[in-house]
Amino acid sequence: MKHEADKAIGIFDSGVGGLTVYRELARLLPQESLLYLGDTARVPYGTKSREVVLKYALQNSLYLLDQGVKLIVVACNTASAFALPYLQDRLKAPVLGVIEPGAWAAVTRTQNGRVGIIGTEGTIRSGAYEAALRKIRPDISCVARATGLFVPYIEENLTTNELLTPLFDHYLKSMKTSGIDALILGCTHYPLLKAPLEAYLGTGISLVDSAETTAHAVYELLQVQGLASRGDKSVVNRVCVTDAPERVANIAERFLGTSVEVEKVSI
Repeated sequence: MKHEADKAIGIFDSGVGGLTVYRELARLLPQESLLYLGDTARVPYGTKSREVVLKYALQNSLYLLDQGVKLIVVACNTASAFALPYLQDRLKAPVLGVIEPGAWAAVTRTQNGRVGIIGTEGTIRSGAYEAALRKIRPDISCVARATGLFVPYIEENLTTNELLTPLFDHYLKSMKTSGIDALILGCTHYPLLKAPLEAYLGTGISLVDSAETTAHAVYELLQVQGLASRGDKSVVNRVCVTDAPERVANIAERFLGTSVEVEKVSI
């Protein structure tokens, strides 16, 4: 019987954005096996109701548990916003989301207490980042903006300055001059825009990468709960989706910087 520590880390997202979390986990924890599930048959979650997101998040989690994972990372901001306590109450395995690690990092980075948040419509509408930030620092000031068009631009690789500058102007011009000194990238796609965002926003605004902060939170959880891999088993990483594996394989290569085999699964 496989020892608990030797089991894989399960990661799920509504689509491919969570591969940025997968990438950071693979970089930070190379001794850990990873199982990624992208629910591409039902993407996006950002425009769906809370009830539907709860249902999908539970189904994804149960699939990962059936595959024998030792913990679950909800690598989806919308699912983290709507479903994290729901999953933590119902599942035996530890469940960690992307919002609380991002909020802690932002509170650490900000000097003036003004933090910006960008994400999908569902994430911004939920107010989850504002709630997490104010739980840590009640006097914090937040400026939030839904930036839904970022996702299709990233997935279609439309990331040249000529295309991004008017997009950034549309969404971020007022935020750029709002006085924030930290900006949470509240969608797991957005780390792929880090370099152009830094160029657009200038040096006075620190970007908080939810993929990086979540990977560090997973590392800490593994240590605290004694679940870190003992390193005596070979690492097995898998990327699974519920639809369109060929398309995902092309996008995944850009996200991960290497080719990857993508499996289609039914949940």
